[in-house]
Amino acid sequence: MGERDELGESINDLFTSVSTFIKAELQGTNDLLQLVEKMNLKVTEEYNDLGDVASGLRVFVEQLKSKSDNFDDYVQQIDAIERQVTEFEAVISMLDKHVSMLESKVQSVYQTPPPQI
Repeated sequence: MGERDELGESINDLFTSVSTFIKAELQGTNDLLQLVEKMNLKVTEEYNDLGDVASGLRVFVEQLKSKSDNFDDYVQQIDAIERQVTEFEAVISMLDKHVSMLESKVQSVYQTPPPQI
């Protein structure tokens, strides 16, 4: 009978040890799952923040595009003014040459000695 009690106690101790081991393993797994859940929540918050930033950037890009379209109108006006200035410069250059030629003619007339009688 003494052997049975020892065998029973040994088996009981074995089951207790296995039970304690399994509980510890389950607790470790549970802790790990809670950590993964917290990490997932943190990543979700980060992605939500990034979504807000992306939304803000989209609005900013749309505003820049609108301003760029307005700026393109100004660039076209500046190009037209530049073409006009180039044309005016060509006209002024021609007028300058014409005035220089007239000045030369006038000077030659005044520098020519009067005919002698």
